[in-house]
Amino acid sequence: MKAASIFRWMLVSEWRAHTLQLVVALIAIAIGVAMAFTIHLINSAAFNEFSAASRSLSGQSDLQVRGRKTFLDEALYPVLAEHPSIALANPILELEVSVPGKQQDRNDYKLKIIGIDPFRAVQISPDWLGLPEEGETLDRIASDTIFLSPAAMEWLQVEQGDALQLQAGLQTIILRVAGGLVRARAGQRIAVMDIGAAQWRFEQLGRLSRIELKLKEGINHAAFKAKLTEELGESYWVMEAADQEARIANMSRAYRINLNMLALVALFTGTFLVFSTQALSVIRRRQQFALLRVLGFTRQQLLQQIITEGGFLGVMGSVLGLGLGYAVAMTVIQFLGGDLGANFFPGVKPSIFLDPWDVVIFFAIGLSVTLLGSIAPALEAVRAKPALALRSGAEDTAMAKLSPPWFAVICLLLALLFTQLPPVFELPVFGYLAIALLLVGGIALMPRFAAWVFSFLLIRLRHVRIGAVFTLVLARLANAPNQAAIALGGILASFSLMVAMAIMVTSFRVSIDNWLGYVLPADLYVRAAASGDQGGFQPDAQNAIIAMPGFDRVDFFRTQQLTLDINRPDITLFARPVDKMDPRNTLPLTDDMIAPGSLPENVIPVWVSEAMVDLYGYRVGESVVLPIGAVSVEFLVAGVWRDYGRQFGAIQMQLTDYQRLTGDLSVNNVALWLRAGTSLDTVIANLRQLSFGAALEISRSSDMRALSLEIFDRSFAVTYLLELVAVVIGLLGVAASFSAQILARAKEFGMLRHIGVMRRQILIMLAAEGGLLTAFGVVLGFIFGWSISLILVFIVNPQSFHWTMQLHMPWSWLLAIAVIMLISATLTALFFGHKAVSVQVIRAVREDW
Repeated sequence: MKAASIFRWMLVSEWRAHTLQLVVALIAIAIGVAMAFTIHLINSAAFNEFSAASRSLSGQSDLQVRGRKTFLDEALYPVLAEHPSIALANPILELEVSVPGKQQDRNDYKLKIIGIDPFRAVQISPDWLGLPEEGETLDRIASDTIFLSPAAMEWLQVEQGDALQLQAGLQTIILRVAGGLVRARAGQRIAVMDIGAAQWRFEQLGRLSRIELKLKEGINHAAFKAKLTEELGESYWVMEAADQEARIANMSRAYRINLNMLALVALFTGTFLVFSTQALSVIRRRQQFALLRVLGFTRQQLLQQIITEGGFLGVMGSVLGLGLGYAVAMTVIQFLGGDLGANFFPGVKPSIFLDPWDVVIFFAIGLSVTLLGSIAPALEAVRAKPALALRSGAEDTAMAKLSPPWFAVICLLLALLFTQLPPVFELPVFGYLAIALLLVGGIALMPRFAAWVFSFLLIRLRHVRIGAVFTLVLARLANAPNQAAIALGGILASFSLMVAMAIMVTSFRVSIDNWLGYVLPADLYVRAAASGDQGGFQPDAQNAIIAMPGFDRVDFFRTQQLTLDINRPDITLFARPVDKMDPRNTLPLTDDMIAPGSLPENVIPVWVSEAMVDLYGYRVGESVVLPIGAVSVEFLVAGVWRDYGRQFGAIQMQLTDYQRLTGDLSVNNVALWLRAGTSLDTVIANLRQLSFGAALEISRSSDMRALSLEIFDRSFAVTYLLELVAVVIGLLGVAASFSAQILARAKEFGMLRHIGVMRRQILIMLAAEGGLLTAFGVVLGFIFGWSISLILVFIVNPQSFHWTMQLHMPWSWLLAIAVIMLISATLTALFFGHKAVSVQVIRAVREDW
């Protein structure tokens, strides 16, 4: 009981005397836990809701059959319906159609329409049966009716009985809202109509998206799946609900994990602030601990005391962070949705579910990193010999034990090794470990860096008249580097991580801007409203556009989706005119390509994005088989191009080759180059006067670039927020470290006052110390941040998202943050220095008498 009372008295007294340091440490821990917990809650809620919505679209089927292309031939349906092992086959047609007048941004103007056979759906997916008016049951199979989910009705601002106008290709389709889908999930914007009516209205006759299967009793699912896969051949995929779950998870896995890792950056930085707080607290109370040892305290009791202090910090900070994280997640979901700007989870309205295990895990993470920051100071305190610790002036020597050079060297060597290792499950695990080890190793070397630099300055300026005050400043920094390193640790951690993220985001944004200038060279881009996978411009419409005056060049594009791996999202196929002699004139190729003019004869070339190389192993010069046309055809990989728009893979080929293989002469998009002196407004007006002009979506290349960059900024809004958090934590760290050190040096200031140094001179000395230390930390932070940015740009991003970029430096932003940190450190030193020198001289040095 006496020991417990002493523990409690020491804890309360320490926190009461140094409330500011306690508050700063709590804020650092809470912010780190809150950011990580917020992002986890939002991502989990959005992913779970999106998965549940996708499962609901599949009904109660056992298996699904899909084609390698977006659509499959409906001739397969009667074959499966008559299969002896299949109890029920349910045909489905899914389309995404345009809604005129809606904002055309991130597919928010698309409405998903599901074509069903109501007589089959009632047995396998009854949730998708529309609820018509009483006595109007036949509306479910009428050719002009559609049923909308509550979210779709609210979005489209229509009610039962209203007319709904939709755009498919170059035609306008008007349907009657016959009722609602009362069992649709909250926020799910979908519509259902009869499958025959959907095929006819949207020009998809003979096409299905998938066929859902219900097997007969006693049929082994796994065995039948393997058998049916063999029977159908390579043109079809047979999948289960788990396969669809894997596809959905793979869509957003890299994005979600990278956001969580970036969120842990704040928590990681908070660890160093806890270490700083605990280390300075131990140094300040070094003589107190030694006296307790003399009076009978055991090493175990002392270690328990210091670890308990860190544990209480961790518990309070983690609890505060969990509450803050939950509140922020609820706010973000309510006002911004669950996609965090990346549009991975469109059309869902998730709700936050607080899983107790998630709470326990993030609480444990916050507590663990706090205890981690307390261990080193605690071990030093209990190992110190009481006789030596009772003497003044041994504080810096004590801290020397906390930074063994071999530990730092091992961390840096491991970081270098990890940068050379491949991804694990397509995730940059070793890249993130390299970043952590680089920071730990750099911070562990801070005392030696500080001693070398400030000793060098002291020697070089010895014969220069810099005055007694500045001589004292350099002498202290050179001869007490370990205490200086504690303040430098927080600055280095926060500033280097902020620099790294700023460089990475800027590099990505500038690379995308340059890439957009390459892939959007035309003046105007025209497309017809998407309708499934069918091109909107038939040959007669193409000829009408070509015949218009004012164009110097007209290029047509054909795009469609292909499924190459059932566990991965679809890839995009582009068919377009490509300069075969030198594809670099058309495509943003990397250096990995067949030399211009060296393509072999009698081959069909394709150019693949960087993601195709990583995900599917496509290599330049190799032959690949793709499901294009009636049968799969062999192509030659002629080059690799950068594609920042599709992280799951894309392929480009000659439009003429595509049309020859498929017989499909329709196109999706048109690129228009204007003749010199031709007005854009005049050309747009002429396009609108075409017979199908009202159905055209016309975009200026400058507007498309601006919109793309706006989407980029929205997608990286969380990263910008994390940069701001890193800056705030860094400033808090500066304040905490300097205030604790200055208050701990009250005896030193008292002695200086005894020998004639004035208060004003001491304040100047403290301001100079703070400025020099912060400037040194900023320089080192920039060096380490630049090194971390290299890992992010050239390792983490390629391994996560499968694209490369060029390095670009945001000098103005970095300079502004450096100046802010320098000014804040100087002002902090002055503020707390004023408190320290306000103590009476005799009182300040009384313990040394």
